[in-house]
Amino acid sequence: MFDLNFIQRGLALGALALCASAAYAESPEALLKRADAWRLSADNMKVETRIEVMKNGALEKERDYLVFLRPGRESLVLMQSPAEKGQKVLMKADDFWMILPGSQRPIRITPTQKLIGDAAAGDVATLSWSEDYTPAQAEAEKCDSGACTHLTLKAKQASVTYARIELWVDTKTAQPLKADLFVVSEKLAKRASFEVGTVSGKPQVTSMTIDDEILTNRRTVLHYRSRTAYEAPEAWFNPMYLTRNTVTP
Repeated sequence: MFDLNFIQRGLALGALALCASAAYAESPEALLKRADAWRLSADNMKVETRIEVMKNGALEKERDYLVFLRPGRESLVLMQSPAEKGQKVLMKADDFWMILPGSQRPIRITPTQKLIGDAAAGDVATLSWSEDYTPAQAEAEKCDSGACTHLTLKAKQASVTYARIELWVDTKTAQPLKADLFVVSEKLAKRASFEVGTVSGKPQVTSMTIDDEILTNRRTVLHYRSRTAYEAPEAWFNPMYLTRNTVTP
């Protein structure tokens, strides 16, 4: 007689092997670029972002940001909330500046400098992993949602927000599922998860939740409220221009 359990186990192992084969049929670099597309829908973009800071499950504060992105690892963040109105953060590749209202000089900051809660300047200004990180390792795994690929991302430059990211993506769709974020000392600083919704009729990541691994009662949520293809003027990416001029989208 046939051993039904044996056959079922065989089919399950076969399915897992097919998933693993699918994972390795695509290069880790290509998979990472597809994962980027879940947050970065155009080369030049305007993104409305709201950040909520939670403490012990209760909303502590929230802020609104308008982010302009363009190729070459350049972005401009305009603070929109009354408490921060007029402040700007400019990223040009490895260089970050904070521009304060009334100040004659831009202030150098680092991508790890926190803007609010656990959201660092790099978390808000950057939506592309493939520009900043090299996928050093890819392994087929099983996540709650099904077959996934675990990517180990190593920083291409010392100036990026995190030295190492362990990223899990859906093997078939490349949808980002979760990430562990490590600082230079190899300490796990944050854990992130990604929620997907519909944007312009297309499934996209609509929020990223960051849990602090040190202050475990704190949670920061980045909501991507809108994404629009938008080519910002060249002058907006000049730090001295930003100290002397008001930027009006």
